[in-house]
Amino acid sequence: MGHHLGSKSSIIPLIDRLNKNPVGLVDNDRLRRILAMLFSEEEALVASKFPLEEATLEELARGTGLAADGLLPILDAMAEKGLVMDLPYAGTTYYMLMPGLIGFFEFTFMKKRDDLPLPELARLMSEYLFEDAAQGQAREFFGSKTSLTRSLVYDDAVPVSSEVTPYESARRIISAASYGAVGMCYCRHKKEHLGETCTKQAPVEGTCISLGTSARFMVRRGFAEEKSSAELLAILDRARDLKLTHITDNVRHKPSFICNCCSCCCELMAGVQAGYSDGVAKTPFAAAVDRSACNGCTLCFSACNVAAISVADGPPGSTAAINMASCLGCGACVPACPRDAISLVERVERPLPPEKRKDMFTAILKEKGRLTPYLVSGARKRARRLLQRRKG
Repeated sequence: MGHHLGSKSSIIPLIDRLNKNPVGLVDNDRLRRILAMLFSEEEALVASKFPLEEATLEELARGTGLAADGLLPILDAMAEKGLVMDLPYAGTTYYMLMPGLIGFFEFTFMKKRDDLPLPELARLMSEYLFEDAAQGQAREFFGSKTSLTRSLVYDDAVPVSSEVTPYESARRIISAASYGAVGMCYCRHKKEHLGETCTKQAPVEGTCISLGTSARFMVRRGFAEEKSSAELLAILDRARDLKLTHITDNVRHKPSFICNCCSCCCELMAGVQAGYSDGVAKTPFAAAVDRSACNGCTLCFSACNVAAISVADGPPGSTAAINMASCLGCGACVPACPRDAISLVERVERPLPPEKRKDMFTAILKEKGRLTPYLVSGARKRARRLLQRRKG
């Protein structure tokens, strides 16, 4: 482990390949140490040769120059670690290299493992994302106009005069999914290895929901456990009792996960608190305070997972105030108020998420000035392949 740290024959080509993703990984010493722990020398080589789209074993054998029978156990080991996703379809398995974020960083802490120095990795990953400000990894992840993730609203907190579309409701997303599973919370598990626990007492296990194709992969590889829709809806109810914020993909078509996030552990919530107010896309709603009913008890402060509530300007005992730039409109603060002084109101403009992942990724790449002809052709090839698979 770590024997190829800094090796130009493996780590640098791997970083170059990962940086073709919409959210790349800023190269620095911490990143190289992380990658050297997660990838063996041969795994790093194979990963560096991955195309942008899904590929078969035969295609990867040609791309890497390795024999298929020697490559297969490498790919299998990488799938077990969450470095690649293997997708069986109609008798053929397709392989897809996972990005770092959201991807194999998270998968690393979604299993209980004894093959990695998890405390050291937890420290390095936390420092890499938030302490290397000059290196810009937080900016790389949170800084685009189009976010990778978005918040979902508590249905029972929505004003009676408003409507919630199916893609804005966690319950309706789960009900519409073809398959679902639940696994370990990456953020809280990582915090455990830093000697910290959730201040909301949210569980580490049985809280992060995956859906559809990604859920099938996670169950097959031991990252999650299959659950029925009813069981997943019960998880949502428990999350709301703990005043957690529901977060999903920033897409309208078939979101692949719903995380239940707290203010103290979740890196997405930490990004908003660190000043990336648009780092997580907002719901069509925002919190509002009825100042005639609010007595300044501050119970809503701890309920908010992005620290968007504070004391209004004025003398001690003043009412609560909402920072509209940070408020996600999730509704976690609404049931926290014993005086019903907080409610959700509609935003002036209703945000419209990208329809599909390819739309989201294309938008992010455009915003970063990285939408090269190579990346466009890769996206088109992947779209054609998916169409052929569906027809087949």
